[in-house]
Amino acid sequence: MADAAIRSIYRYPVKGLSPQPLGRVTLTPGQTVPGDRLYAIENGPSPFDPAAPKHQPKMRYLMLMRNERLATLRTRFDDQSHTLTVDYEGREAARGDLRTADGRAAIERFFAAFSAAELRGPPKVLHAPGFSFSDVAAKVVSIINLASVADLENYVGAPVDPLRFRANLYVAGWPAWQELDMVGRKISIGDGVEVKIVKRIVRCAATNVDPATGVRDLEIPNTLMTTFGHADCGIYAEVLSDGAIAIGDCLSG
Repeated sequence: MADAAIRSIYRYPVKGLSPQPLGRVTLTPGQTVPGDRLYAIENGPSPFDPAAPKHQPKMRYLMLMRNERLATLRTRFDDQSHTLTVDYEGREAARGDLRTADGRAAIERFFAAFSAAELRGPPKVLHAPGFSFSDVAAKVVSIINLASVADLENYVGAPVDPLRFRANLYVAGWPAWQELDMVGRKISIGDGVEVKIVKRIVRCAATNVDPATGVRDLEIPNTLMTTFGHADCGIYAEVLSDGAIAIGDCLSG
């Protein structure tokens, strides 16, 4: 198997909102990228219990598959203060410390107005220590092969921004689509961080949304299905050993 290298690293502190680029991150066995999908915004009442958090369908939250206008927001999350800042139409529209009732209320008021037509009930900022609001119940790291995205452009007939796939690691060096045959394999990242590829990622309509404009302008899952007979693009990896990884690190094995 050809080696690959990490070109970029991202996490998504609040599900459905802006990605946060990282230069380096420390991985822990059985965990996500630290701070990934740390918060979510509930779309109407759900049975989520912070004292006993359980995975729920993503339809319970505001998310790009249904709520593409989220991509028109530019959000920033500060690790130290847990303050979320929301910019809309070139200005700051909301700011709040998500650890406090007042801070959460400020963010909830913004989304009550911004997403009014799409809400099934009052929006609520959700969080539970150690819990990730990922699309899958398992705690995993998502990986996108940039060669596969480049090949997909040939069938879509338009440029495809890799950020449509909202992955944690974007890598270059593998042949297009090779990653889909790696399920069950162990690979090493950087100075020996070991991960196991556990699952292909089935893409949903969120990838049809331009991450810069919020316009639903492509047909990614349909194109994948028509071209390849499946809607898979990207892989999930389970972290098996501790260690730091950084942009430029090799993936081998």
